[in-house]
Amino acid sequence: MTSLFALSHVDVRFGRVTALRDASLAIDAGERVALIGANGSGKSTLLRLLHGLVPHASGQFASHAPRRELAMLFQRPHMLRATARTNVAIALWLRGTPWGEAKRQAGPALARVGLEALIGRNARTLSGGQQQRLALARAWALQPKVLLLDEPTASLDPTAKHEVEALLAEAAQGRTLVFASHNLGQVKRLASRVVYLEQGRVVADLPVHDFFNGPLPEAARLFVKGELV
Repeated sequence: MTSLFALSHVDVRFGRVTALRDASLAIDAGERVALIGANGSGKSTLLRLLHGLVPHASGQFASHAPRRELAMLFQRPHMLRATARTNVAIALWLRGTPWGEAKRQAGPALARVGLEALIGRNARTLSGGQQQRLALARAWALQPKVLLLDEPTASLDPTAKHEVEALLAEAAQGRTLVFASHNLGQVKRLASRVVYLEQGRVVADLPVHDFFNGPLPEAARLFVKGELV
C-alpha cells in the first residue's frame, strides 16, 4: 500500500537555517501520529511541509493526499474580522461552494463544536478556546481526510484544553491525524504513534505504547522525563 506521505532524507532550509535535516518517515492513511520534541526541533516545519506550505530543499517528498483533502489548525488560528458564521462560510466558498450554501453549511459545523449561540459574534472577540473550536468547525466543514494540528491546545486554559481535545478525538475518527504537542498526556490519549524530533532530525519513531514503555535514545528519554535542557 502506498503511504499517504513519504519522506526520504529530506532537508528543509530557511536561508542558512536547516529546519528539517535528513528526515525520513512514512505516514499511512488512518494513522494518528504525534510529533514531539523541544521548541525548534522541526515539528511545525514538518507539518507545513506535509500541507504543502514550504518546499523541501533536498531528498524526496511524496504526498498522495490532494490539497482539498487536507486541513491544518494552528496554535493561534487566524480569524477574519467577521462573524463566526462568515469565518466558516468563506472557507467553503473558497473551495467552490456557492455563498448561500456555504452560509447554510456553516451553521451545523458551528453547532458541532458547541458555538451555535455565537454564530453572529465577531470571531476576533471570542476567547482562545472558542477561537480554536471555531477553527475546528472551519476545518470540519471542509470534510478533510487529513487533519494537521500545530499545538492546537497549547495556549488554552485547562477547561478549554479538555473541550478542544475531546473535539479533536471526535474529528480524528476515520481520518488521518498528524499533530505537534508538548502535552505528553494528550499524546498518549490521541496518538497511535510518536515521532520524536531533535534539531530537525527524526530521532525516534515508535508506536505510542513502545515509546512510553520501552527504551529510547537518550535525548528522547530526557524529554519524556522533563529533564531535557
